[in-house]
Amino acid sequence: MKIVHFSDLHLDSPFSWIGATEGAARKRRQALRDTLVRIVDLTREVNADALFCGGDLYEQEYFKPDTAEFLKATFAELAPIPVYIAPGNHDWYGPKSLYAQINWSNNVHVFREATLCEVELEDGLWLWGGAHLGPATTGNFLGRAQNLLRRRVSRGADPPITDNFLDDFHVERSGIHIALFHGAERSWFAEQGTEKQPHAAFEADEIEAAGFTHAFLGHYHRPKDAEFHTYPGNPDPLTFGEDGERGAIVATISPDGRIVRERHRVAETEMHDLKLNVTGMTTQQQILDWLEAEISSLSGFARLTVKGEIATTIDIHESDLRYRLNNLDAVQIVFDDLRPTYDMESIRQEPTVRGQFVCDVLDSDLSEEEKRRVVVTGLRALEGRTDLEVF
Repeated sequence: MKIVHFSDLHLDSPFSWIGATEGAARKRRQALRDTLVRIVDLTREVNADALFCGGDLYEQEYFKPDTAEFLKATFAELAPIPVYIAPGNHDWYGPKSLYAQINWSNNVHVFREATLCEVELEDGLWLWGGAHLGPATTGNFLGRAQNLLRRRVSRGADPPITDNFLDDFHVERSGIHIALFHGAERSWFAEQGTEKQPHAAFEADEIEAAGFTHAFLGHYHRPKDAEFHTYPGNPDPLTFGEDGERGAIVATISPDGRIVRERHRVAETEMHDLKLNVTGMTTQQQILDWLEAEISSLSGFARLTVKGEIATTIDIHESDLRYRLNNLDAVQIVFDDLRPTYDMESIRQEPTVRGQFVCDVLDSDLSEEEKRRVVVTGLRALEGRTDLEVF
């Protein structure tokens, strides 16, 4: 059997990092839809038997009625190929979720329980999927007790806490069994170096212990192909600094349970991280020429990080940088440890107005970035300069 697996598309993400550039944010949101269309096209092209989604297909807080119609039509066009969706912590299943509001075509199956439930894919091959029923999670004993209690309450009560899907679970029938859910494998969480929360956390060895040949997962945006589980990663960039070969997974499941995986790029969006070190540059033109050379062949979105020691004679504003980057869809500019070539410690020792000014600013409660801007602006003003704006 051949399946296509993806997760963490996050349709209708606000893309707040773009700022006030709403047109660019709308373009990013449309790009996510285009990526889903390419995933569906890939499913047909490889003649897959099913399409899996490991959760966070959309953003519960931001989804629009048009998104519901788009998903309904897109998955219906894939019929009779089945689509299996395991809701995550951003697209959790509940009475107000998009999943509950759509009259899905017969080929779409949305898992709706906080425990793993089975579907027979073909003779002897079973898929077990589960759903987050709320955005919260816990991994302690109290949380598990709350979960067991809440599973017994009526549909109108608070959404249950989503705990480890594999906790105290074991397949009791013969055959090949695979899992589909949204959860955080703990060892991979430790390697992420991220503030991402470990929703529905589990240990990697629990997959095999539960009787599964493999688990197709969602949650982590960094891809991983482990022996018993797969994280495809978010298929289309959501922010800067993402690494790894993310996309959609084409997996072939042999009759003996062996899994062969191939990764396919499905995004057209380009995200670029540019690093500008101004140390040694003496004019505005040098900075702008460097930028022009760096972006000459680029398109899409860029984050420009400016660092180093900047000559106090350089007259350049943030607006100059943005103008040079205006051929890109959107730009984020970050100043990282940018230092003026003024010798602050020497100046603060001066028995002058200038020295006292620097002392007052450096001893203030301002952030380091604010201190830098205020000091440079003040020193330029004391020198009689008119180029007071500092980037």
